[in-house]
Amino acid sequence: MEHKNTVPISLPVVVSREGKWFVAADPLLEIATQGKTEKEVRENMQDLIADYFQDPDTPKPTLKMMMSTSVSVINMPVKVGITSAKASTIKAR
Repeated sequence: MEHKNTVPISLPVVVSREGKWFVAADPLLEIATQGKTEKEVRENMQDLIADYFQDPDTPKPTLKMMMSTSVSVINMPVKVGITSAKASTIKAR
């Protein structure tokens, strides 16, 4: 029986809602998935991360990089112009 060493780490995952879909993205691994519910998108992301690390052809970040990377999610206020139902950015002068 093969024994594998594992190390638990926390990966940054951003979950957002886009229309009828929930989208989950991991900026460190540069992967994303979607689901119809938040529960589904979380499950899809767990499966995608597992597949990512099992694929021998996918380049992966080092353990040191994964453990030392910090990701912040912030709300950035911007001014937008509203034309009917669409928004467009207002260029700074």
